[in-house]
Amino acid sequence: MNLSVDTHYDVVVVGAGHAGCEAALAAARMGCTTLLLTIDMDKIAAMPCSPSIGGMAKGQLVKEIDALGGHMALITDRSAIQFRTLNTRKGPAVHSTRTQNDKALYSRHMKTVLETCPNLDLKQGMVNALIMENHQVKGIVDATGYEYFAPCVIITTGTFLRGTVHIGATRIDAGRAGEFSSIDLGRHLSDIGFDMGRMKTGTPPRLHADSIDFSSFCRHMSDSAPVPFSFRTSAITTPMLPSFMGHTNARTHEIVRNNLKHSALYGGHIKGQSARYCPSFEDKIVKFPDRDSHHIILEYEGIHTKEIYASGLGNSLPIEIQYQVVRSVKGLEQARIMRPAYAIEYDYVNPLELFPTLETKRIKGLFLAGQINGTSGYEEAGGQGLWAGINAACKIQKRPAFVLDRSQAYLGVMIDDLVTRGTTEPYRMFTSRAEYRLMLREDNADLRLAETAYEYGLIDADRLGLCREIQEQTRREIQRVRQTVVKPEPAVNQLLAALNSPPVSTGVKLEQLLKRAEIDYQNLLVLAPPPEPVPDRVARQVEIEIKYEGYITRQLNEIKKFKHLERIHIPARFDYGSVHGLSNEIREKLKKIQPETLGQASRIDGMTPAAISVMMVAIAALNAQKSA
Repeated sequence: MNLSVDTHYDVVVVGAGHAGCEAALAAARMGCTTLLLTIDMDKIAAMPCSPSIGGMAKGQLVKEIDALGGHMALITDRSAIQFRTLNTRKGPAVHSTRTQNDKALYSRHMKTVLETCPNLDLKQGMVNALIMENHQVKGIVDATGYEYFAPCVIITTGTFLRGTVHIGATRIDAGRAGEFSSIDLGRHLSDIGFDMGRMKTGTPPRLHADSIDFSSFCRHMSDSAPVPFSFRTSAITTPMLPSFMGHTNARTHEIVRNNLKHSALYGGHIKGQSARYCPSFEDKIVKFPDRDSHHIILEYEGIHTKEIYASGLGNSLPIEIQYQVVRSVKGLEQARIMRPAYAIEYDYVNPLELFPTLETKRIKGLFLAGQINGTSGYEEAGGQGLWAGINAACKIQKRPAFVLDRSQAYLGVMIDDLVTRGTTEPYRMFTSRAEYRLMLREDNADLRLAETAYEYGLIDADRLGLCREIQEQTRREIQRVRQTVVKPEPAVNQLLAALNSPPVSTGVKLEQLLKRAEIDYQNLLVLAPPPEPVPDRVARQVEIEIKYEGYITRQLNEIKKFKHLERIHIPARFDYGSVHGLSNEIREKLKKIQPETLGQASRIDGMTPAAISVMMVAIAALNAQKSA
């Protein structure tokens, strides 16, 4: 009997978490034959920690993934059970969407997308090693010895590389609780010579809903009119569920302090670096001794489950002490733990090992994405996966690399931070990391990335056309608002008085009124409506463009200066040793990081303006010599 089995692909993706799913879908969408391998087909796109997507800065990442044709936002909309827009009292630059999600529904929807995607094969298997030749990846070998061949491999193993779960003094080799650890692959990458380290993260206990007195907690409902995460979602159909906020107390803190020696983190069992921005409960007690209370947020893990995620109570204490901690909280006196909290320690690769494409410098054709690069969070992982998948396809198709800079996207900020500065702790995205955040808003993600997405085959002509139409409508309406004059008639001043806005005594343009803090675009519709109704998205863009015009102009000027250094490319194999005026420390960093542009070089830790000036002269001289 002839048995035909596909063993040769353009791209092989290892791991089907959030990074792996986006990587495989991007490569396949661009026309590459793609294999996605996962240890457990029932845990695709699993949410092992928080049942949520988005949040501050993370929401921007998800919107950008969506703008580039990714699936995280679409799957989020299909599985969300609560929508919240954060920071609404602040400016539009930091408005961020956050959802609670049905974890099982999210995984199921993503699995369906993968199974029905053209050019994509989904298989179960554990990868143990790479197949290589002359520092070029050729494929992978799974735990059974079976080989799959591809000129590009993307590793997205999350917390599975030599993962160890800690509960008190108990240690279990696992990538997540109840799942295999990828021990051989972690050892294999170390043997190749990658600069690797250990990181630590964790997750709180899951409690049975029927054992909780929710009346002791403050109930938080979903936004009354949920705004979908994806620009492609027309309606939200899942039922909305509440979350609940409570607080720890002095007794809770005393229990933890008295039992720190039993904690895996403080008992000396964990060596990996913890996340500073997402501390465990033990960390909070030790590092904030003056606090007598900390927030706890209870969130449903799904529509058809009784499991409640107890955010804020993550720890690595023995189970019997976890019960004491949980039941010391008001409303949780009878709580039953369905799954205990635990810490997990795992291997990561120093992201300084990567080019801006996320291809490794050490092995050609090998890409890394997600927590293996030292990051934390589903959104950061999904963004890196998309980025790596696009670049793997570009490498196969001999197309220019896909790289967004810091002025174009939060994705560009994240990748540049990682490959230029590296990280020694789990990296998390923040709005403060993006210096051009006023231009990189959630509301305009598709508008600023549509042309690039279409150029790489990530979106179709219809989506591009829609974005162009929104931009054109916005341009026309801004022009109308700037040209239209309202006269000081009684009806005009009556409306202004109702809005606590000063009256007008002469004709005034709508633009001037809109720049008043107390007036919004909807008020202008009363004073002087447009000939045709304006879509909500266009109205939003018009209001932001006019109200924040001064700030936007200033930021655009800053971007021009930034682009100047980004356009100066550093020649491949540039000899930093021949450049006089550079310190030995800076030379070593430049050799290790191998920045591609002078702009990237300027962001290396310890770099000085003088060193940049010296390099600029040296590069100009070298280019002149080549031209001659």
